[in-house]
Amino acid sequence: MMTAATEPDAMRRAWRNVIVLLLAQAVLGAQMSMIFIVGGLAGQMLSPNPCIATLPLSVLILGSALSARPLSGFMRRHGRQAGFLLSCGSAALGAAVSAYALAAGSFWLFTAGALLTGVYMAAQGFYRFAATDCAPPQFQSRAISWVLAGGLAAAFTGPLLVRLTADVTAIPFLATYAAIIGLNLLGPVLFAFLDIPRPPARAAGHSEGRPLAELLRVPQIAVAIICGMVSYALMNLVMTSAPLAVVGCGFGTGDAANIVSGHVLAMFAPSFFTGHLIARFGAARIVMVGLVILAGAGAVALSGVDLAHFYIAMILLGLGWNFGYIGATAMLTRAYRPEERERVQGLNDAIVFGGVFLASLSSGGLMNCLGGSAQAGWSAVNLAMLPFLVLAGGALLWLMLRPKDLAR
Repeated sequence: MMTAATEPDAMRRAWRNVIVLLLAQAVLGAQMSMIFIVGGLAGQMLSPNPCIATLPLSVLILGSALSARPLSGFMRRHGRQAGFLLSCGSAALGAAVSAYALAAGSFWLFTAGALLTGVYMAAQGFYRFAATDCAPPQFQSRAISWVLAGGLAAAFTGPLLVRLTADVTAIPFLATYAAIIGLNLLGPVLFAFLDIPRPPARAAGHSEGRPLAELLRVPQIAVAIICGMVSYALMNLVMTSAPLAVVGCGFGTGDAANIVSGHVLAMFAPSFFTGHLIARFGAARIVMVGLVILAGAGAVALSGVDLAHFYIAMILLGLGWNFGYIGATAMLTRAYRPEERERVQGLNDAIVFGGVFLASLSSGGLMNCLGGSAQAGWSAVNLAMLPFLVLAGGALLWLMLRPKDLAR
């Protein structure tokens, strides 16, 4: 329990870190919307087979899944700041490789650049956990929400940078990846202000908590991971195909960028109040609302392919992700012991991004190789959401009927 004398200091440190991480989400996070707007289109331009056009985006997520646990361990030994700086370097290198691949016309080299960028995506996922490291318990859910709210700025800057850079060079999207390199060079400036002490070295024989197999049998941990994975994977499944569907249905790249901008805006704008909703109604109820909204997004997408349908479906998709993902994160942070923090966080993000990788990998095949038209492919993508929504909703309902586990 914090004393009255230490609580103001703890809150000042917590707010400082939230502001730094919010700015990182806003500035550095813009590269993710940029990559998801142009990555599939560039992949389609370079790919020897349209069925694998979105493979670079899938490999980006695979890089995130593979690096999540090692990166968590690295930050456990060397601190959050070192881990976040490492990720910026990897992202800048990945963008440089991708730019060279565009110039050389190499699909596989472009895919390799995406793999390096995946390290940054894993690190960005840890921003929300880092916000809770020095935060008092009553502030943690709001800290997570505020940090994710930084994506609101990225919702504008990322698509804007795409519109400004996509066609300014003879080779499409080359300047876009150059801009991504520039964004990552701002990382050291931002993270110089981060105030999260390096974790103390653990004494020999120090307990690291329960084994991972036992942790996965804790109902709240298991259900939080399932809901977080489904929320993120389904959002990515649909978002990856959206630019291809928009262009394939006769609209322009600018329309695709505007729709993704609205989607990203919906992903992060609710973060200003999601934490308050979680504190008032409980994380599980907010996650359930998120899953219902995701189902609504699929229903709208299946009802037509006018611009209005794309806008509404993608806005609902972003809102559903926000409630589902933030709620699942809040559930998870309340379910483990302090000594288990890094291991559970790394395991969670490895599983979540593993699911996102499979969703992204499926997205291109469903979109480009099923049904023979952009509209049929888009319908296949949205129909694929249903079984996973049933899985997550069923698991969450089961947990909500077990009050002793929900109250942990």
